[in-house]
Amino acid sequence: MSKKYFGTDGIRGRVGEYPITPDFMLKLGWAAGMAFRKMGACKVLVGKDTRISGYMFESALEAGLTSAGADVMLLGPMPTPAIAYLSRTFQAEAGIVISASHNPHDDNGIKFFSGKGTKLPDELELMIEELLDTPMTVVESSKIGKVSRINDASGRYIEFCKSSVPTGTSFSGLKIVIDCAHGATYKVAPSVFRELGAEVVVLSAQPNGLNINENCGSTHMGQLQAAVLAEHADLGIAFDGDGDRVLMVDHTGAIVDGDELLYIIARDLHERGKLQGGVVGTLMSNLGLELALAELSIPFIRANVGDRYVIAELLERNWLVGGENSGHIVCFNHTTTGDAIIAALQVLMALKTRNEGLAQTRQALRKCPQVLINVRFGGGESPLEHPAVKEASARVTQAMAGRGRVLLRKSGTEPLVRVMVEGEDETQVRNYAEELAKLVTEVSA
Repeated sequence: MSKKYFGTDGIRGRVGEYPITPDFMLKLGWAAGMAFRKMGACKVLVGKDTRISGYMFESALEAGLTSAGADVMLLGPMPTPAIAYLSRTFQAEAGIVISASHNPHDDNGIKFFSGKGTKLPDELELMIEELLDTPMTVVESSKIGKVSRINDASGRYIEFCKSSVPTGTSFSGLKIVIDCAHGATYKVAPSVFRELGAEVVVLSAQPNGLNINENCGSTHMGQLQAAVLAEHADLGIAFDGDGDRVLMVDHTGAIVDGDELLYIIARDLHERGKLQGGVVGTLMSNLGLELALAELSIPFIRANVGDRYVIAELLERNWLVGGENSGHIVCFNHTTTGDAIIAALQVLMALKTRNEGLAQTRQALRKCPQVLINVRFGGGESPLEHPAVKEASARVTQAMAGRGRVLLRKSGTEPLVRVMVEGEDETQVRNYAEELAKLVTEVSA
């Protein structure tokens, strides 16, 4: 069955536009509470990022959940992966995150975690959707859920993050600039790195409800790059608004993306004999990552874009490490979902083990030139199904003889075909991309 509300990462949209409205959130809380209660006594954790609408939706979800007889434990502003972790440690039936991740403040959304800290199974999301289409009822007064607040949530999560590196680890002598995106990491991230001995300069940690992700964080790296150079720091770390993505900047001010961070973590685990299998990337992972891992004889497979699909592949193969070039990195040897702080700590540990700086370590992965061209089409039959497009794509793929890659895919949100070609020769890659984009345009006319 197709889902009416849930996308690949929960429910998300513009605040005030259905379904991101208080009345829908009330009903969603009730439907979720009813679904979770089918598993027995029901305790649900609710956390949020720093956007102003979070207060409104927190209240609505709280009312809906308690009306279904679920007990609610409020965490306040906390990173998304913290809710996944705390859902496990409090033995809750579920955790709910109010966040739109890297989006601006006028968007918001809802993510769910199971009591095991994983994404909800499809059948549970479908059950919630079915309940949303039924009349809302209220349990009898004596069974209405209770609400409490977890006051030490930040401290618990800080200690959990620190536990992902060996006891006694010190980053003393390391100067780091951290950009918290005025988001959910603004309290916990500086504490984690300071308590591990690093000298920390903090950017964008004054949330006002409206400035989350605004010209800062992992989607706007310019401020961090400038600060790393001005502070003569060893490196910079950028989080997104809800703390599940991380990108870095080396001491020269150059951006280090998710593919490179994933490689650094995987190579370190491989060299210590702790990798367990291979690495999961996505369709958008740079070919250079695949080639660099192949040189180490590390298996690599590609999932669809989205951390949900990366996690599904990891679980199926019993592998530990996967991620996206956007900075979603999953380290199953430490946690159950993408966690930006934990991923950053694993990178720092790899640098410490090799006694190298980030600029030096990243050189082991040579990213291939990649050209992406968006072609608009007017609906109707997909140009990707046209025989001429299929033939041209196959021809270009064959011509690159395993040292290049073609990816043609439709956008999930716009009437666009994304034409991507990557390989070792930038001029060749650009020529092939332009040739394919021109052909897609012609068959779309």
